Amino acid sequence: MLCNRYLSLGIILAATLSVPRWACAQNKIPSDCLTGGFAIGCQAYTFNHFTVFEAIEKTAEAGGKVIEFYPGQKLSKEDPGVSWDHNASPEIIQKVKAKLAESKITPVNYGVVQIPKDEAKARVIFEFAKTMGLYGITTESVESIDTIEKLVKEYDIHVGFHDHPRRPGDPNYRMWDPNYVLSVVKDRDRRIGSCADVGHWVRSNLRPVDCLRILKGRIISSHLKDLNQMGPDAHDVPYGTGVSDIPAVLNELKAQGFAGNVSIEYEYHWENSLPEVAQCIGFVRGYGAARKW
Repeated sequence: MLCNRYLSLGIILAATLSVPRWACAQNKIPSDCLTGGFAIGCQAYTFNHFTVFEAIEKTAEAGGKVIEFYPGQKLSKEDPGVSWDHNASPEIIQKVKAKLAESKITPVNYGVVQIPKDEAKARVIFEFAKTMGLYGITTESVESIDTIEKLVKEYDIHVGFHDHPRRPGDPNYRMWDPNYVLSVVKDRDRRIGSCADVGHWVRSNLRPVDCLRILKGRIISSHLKDLNQMGPDAHDVPYGTGVSDIPAVLNELKAQGFAGNVSIEYEYHWENSLPEVAQCIGFVRGYGAARKW
């Protein structure tokens, strides 16, 4: 069975009027998209030297079952002048859906994308996500939180706030700090939380497991990276060979009941990262099997 459609759960009746709407959310990633207990695949940015169609093919070749798109990637070799984003025409969307079906890859997330405060403009992004059947959207648009929350409730689509590394020359940039992200999302709909970019936490000299625990229960998705060292000059390495402590990260995500997608965003060996990406997926597959997830 292909995991290119979300499960239809039917009509769910709340036990009491006090049950929040998010508790009855129907938008889930189906179990046949899991590898080693996680919906793991690629952030298409891993293959940003290639086209969307090639990113889909390479994700499948690496052993992934899901993909997270980003805005601006060239569509295909056949359409070099066409870029893929939330403004895509119905014809382009259908081409991408056909390629996904052919490769047996499920789209689950989209970002990092700026979400405007303007509801009409933000709605275009959520409509795109709905059309593609996405679980979530990834952003850093904290200033649009009120608009985001309204549309999250309407569309039942999750939103994760992404962290880039600490910027010593820009004290106004605070997304690197999990405590700040928590302060943004803690009083909001439970479908709003963190896109936990583990590698960028390492680049900020933070321990990933500590960050995950700060954000307990609010992890929407993850850009999972293992890096060769702590600090801003680190680069990606295959899971289990770096300093991110990937086993501890996976254990913590499972302990929290994490149900989102895990994206490999491999930002090293750009032209030939596929073997290392496949090794990352193999690590999760094997570790999950050993833990009986």
